[in-house]
Amino acid sequence: MPQHKREGRRLTVLHISQPVDGGVARVVTDLVRNQIRAGLHSLVACPTGGVLGEAAAAAGAGVLHWPARRAPGPHLPLETLRLSRLIRQTSPDVVHAHSAKAGLAARLAVRGRIPTVFQPHAWSFEAVDGTASELALYWERFAARWATRVLCVSEDERRRGHAAGVTGRWAVIRNGVDTEHFRPADRAARERARAGLAALSGLPPRTPLVVCVGRICRQKGQDVLLRAWPGVLDQVPGAVLALVGDGPAREELRQGAPAQVLFAGPTTDPAAWYAAADLVVLPSRWEGMALAPLEAMACGRPVVMTEVTGARESLPSRHAARCLVPPENPDALARAVAALLLHPRLRDTLGMQAQEHAHGAHDVRGTAAAVDRLYRELLRPAPAVHRVPGESPPSGGRGPLDRSGPSPESREHSRR
Repeated sequence: MPQHKREGRRLTVLHISQPVDGGVARVVTDLVRNQIRAGLHSLVACPTGGVLGEAAAAAGAGVLHWPARRAPGPHLPLETLRLSRLIRQTSPDVVHAHSAKAGLAARLAVRGRIPTVFQPHAWSFEAVDGTASELALYWERFAARWATRVLCVSEDERRRGHAAGVTGRWAVIRNGVDTEHFRPADRAARERARAGLAALSGLPPRTPLVVCVGRICRQKGQDVLLRAWPGVLDQVPGAVLALVGDGPAREELRQGAPAQVLFAGPTTDPAAWYAAADLVVLPSRWEGMALAPLEAMACGRPVVMTEVTGARESLPSRHAARCLVPPENPDALARAVAALLLHPRLRDTLGMQAQEHAHGAHDVRGTAAAVDRLYRELLRPAPAVHRVPGESPPSGGRGPLDRSGPSPESREHSRR
């Protein structure tokens, strides 16, 4: 990959993230790993805790401590002030803010003075109700002026933002996963994975296994899957559900969990769970484009998902009829899961198709290369405009935030 320099030095990108775990942490870590390989100077500002700081440092990024809580609140002014100091100290060429809280603080701190990419990773106004949703939407509409690009992880996410009145300068780059790591396991490797998990958790080695990987919280919808599980057991009595992850709803859900549900706890690498699984399920209430289904598909596992933002774009098009169900519908979820558990040959076929799709369309190296091209577009000098003396400047020209001509994709989106 080419070395990227700006005025005799490496291009510096400051990633700012809160949260520090889950899919956002994996996206940031994968990006910085690939950016460092490409010769960029990647920094990550984030709170302590979670996995992001340690994982980003292991990937070669410089990690800066930024104390910030997950939700907005009275600490926001101090959090923004601290972030402003970090930005002055590091002098990045590009600021890349991930998720709602970092997007809020970063855009307040920068206000367009540095090329800024805001990546929502699912819209904040879809995550809450009532007044909180109205305030989040008001902010996103207002703050779009301070993002040189609003980077969506799916076309569906961009459409939802546009329909809600967010008038951003859009870019769409779909999520990707490490397809060198997440690969199909052969039969022997699957048996070893099953045996290893059985030894650790008491899981019967040959029972039908459904795996759900994700933070245990309202967004990911594990409570809906637990309500669906008795319906699955009615048709597949021996099936076991493994919930892999941790989160604020774990203990509450554990107390009311139906039979044959394993709370497996968090993992730094879910690949063994995908290898052992017969089917992977993600019953989310909202997303941008979830990573766990992409990882599972890259491992050759079929997935059942709720039809939230980005879900249809994640799947091979012919899988939608069997693998997409409405959100918060336990009966539909139970029918879809049981139908695939009862048909091993169909699962194998869907798994092979899923693997080909994920490796072809969702390789993280392609995602990182597209983000790199976006950075270079933002930093490209605007062409000089030569005017006849006394001629008035043209109306509608680019303002100080728009330091480069938009890509054809971005131009198309801005007209919609």
